Amino acid sequence: MALTGAGGFGEAVQRSAHLFADNIVSVFFSPGSQFSLLSIGSALVLATIYMVVKRRRPVRFKVLTRALFSRRFLTSASTRADIAFLAFNTLAAGVLFGWAMLSYAVVGKAVAGALTAVLGPMAATSLPIGACVALMTLAIYLAYEFAYFGYHYLSHRIPFLWAFHRVHHTAEVLSPLTNFRVHPVDSLVFGNCVALMTGLVGGALTWALGRTVNPFVINGTNVILVGFLFCLVHLQHSHIWISFRGVLGRIIMSPAHHQLHHSSNPAHFGSNFGSCLSVWDWMFGTLRMPGEKAERLTFGAAGPGERPHSVTGGLITPFIESVKPTDEIGGGLFGQPQT
Repeated sequence: MALTGAGGFGEAVQRSAHLFADNIVSVFFSPGSQFSLLSIGSALVLATIYMVVKRRRPVRFKVLTRALFSRRFLTSASTRADIAFLAFNTLAAGVLFGWAMLSYAVVGKAVAGALTAVLGPMAATSLPIGACVALMTLAIYLAYEFAYFGYHYLSHRIPFLWAFHRVHHTAEVLSPLTNFRVHPVDSLVFGNCVALMTGLVGGALTWALGRTVNPFVINGTNVILVGFLFCLVHLQHSHIWISFRGVLGRIIMSPAHHQLHHSSNPAHFGSNFGSCLSVWDWMFGTLRMPGEKAERLTFGAAGPGERPHSVTGGLITPFIESVKPTDEIGGGLFGQPQT
């Protein structure tokens, strides 16, 4: 029995090691990952080109890296907390909470089935398969963006949701790592909102086309989102001021847009809730256009005496905050300009 137990323990350790290695490869080297080294490198190259063109002179590598990873990056408790959230959310959160996540495929199949049962089946479309895939890819991406905007807006308006979403806003130093500074409850609600919206749109479009069509993905990530990852997403959590204005600024969420969203200045509260697109903010009146020149911004949403970068402050305190009266939740609701 002892030998069997030892063998079982050894196999468990081996499986855990393989899972850890697979997760590391997926996070850092998969093209569709939210934190692939390839997409970060691509974004850094594009930022360099942007700054060279804008300044009309060469930009020193040291200046660029300081903009992406500020001077406080290596010494800040905020950064250490970002790293801890990166480890937790990529290695543990999925195992602990994956069972509670809705599936886009399951929702989509249910919606398509319900429409067929109520309205009857649709004749198969005559569109070429390439056109169907492109249409589905665009539709699912727009559904994701709308779900992101909608949930993000509500997470700043509803006190219970803000208590958990505020963890992301307690970051005082922005870097690509900040993308992982998310409480698991926040991720859970957001993920289910995305699955519902994309499943609803995908199922309805499947029924309308009269055939099953899958969107074009790279390692499970919509190819349009992958394109934004390689261009802009990593720069949104940085100190590089890349500002889109005019018509482009009303469609695409530039890094400067999102930095204003993280600002601790009350004048910036309640704005720029979109992910990669600013068009929803434009349509619903929450768009705040950044200026051409960089603004002096400070970040963070922690109240006096809080320890937002600790395990307790980052994971446990939000549960306590979520049951407090609205006016006692720390950091302000950020739903509208505070006076």
